[in-house]
Amino acid sequence: MFKLWMWERLFSDFSVFLLGFGKTLLVSAIALALTLLISLAGGLIRCSTSKVGKQIIRGYMSLFQNTPLVVQIFFFYYVLPRLGVVLSPFAVGCIGLALYTGSFGSAVVESSILAIPKEQTEASMSQGFNYLETMRHVVIPQAMKIALPAMTNQAVNLIKNSSVLAMIAGGDLMYNSDSWASGSAVYGPTFLITGLLYLSICLPLSRLVKRLEGKVR
Repeated sequence: MFKLWMWERLFSDFSVFLLGFGKTLLVSAIALALTLLISLAGGLIRCSTSKVGKQIIRGYMSLFQNTPLVVQIFFFYYVLPRLGVVLSPFAVGCIGLALYTGSFGSAVVESSILAIPKEQTEASMSQGFNYLETMRHVVIPQAMKIALPAMTNQAVNLIKNSSVLAMIAGGDLMYNSDSWASGSAVYGPTFLITGLLYLSICLPLSRLVKRLEGKVR
């Protein structure tokens, strides 16, 4: 299973793994940026007085939190083209991961905003600030410190969940690893190295979460 020739062959084609690793990092970075925007918008709407907006975000969160990510990715990749919307595997990965993770991130932002005493919001608005100005200058800077550990944890989950792109030939680390292993019949070293590459991203972030949680406490 872990014979010398297997390792020699793996490292001779290691560029395949690095290419997939780079694709995973790129998809994760773009999806994370979109996730932050979705989470912030969703959290703000959930804390607003807009009944329609709250219902829309509630429906979005319920849908994406309670259906498997794989089903969502398949819907974007296989069903949307039948409706006239064709997306590349890369776009499906970025959008799918962002919408899925953003549904959880919205709940994190909402709970963080609600953790700020209402007296601060009331005092700010009594000074002439409107809702958005109050959120921008008073509430959000404080809420982000509370939300940061949980959002960092969501980033870790996003990176791990990016492996589902292998199911739609996304060219990510998992897809390249699986394809190479199938062609070479070198499975043990392949998935050991693949796991270590994911670990090299997720482990530092997981440790960062613990440090941030300690600082917040």
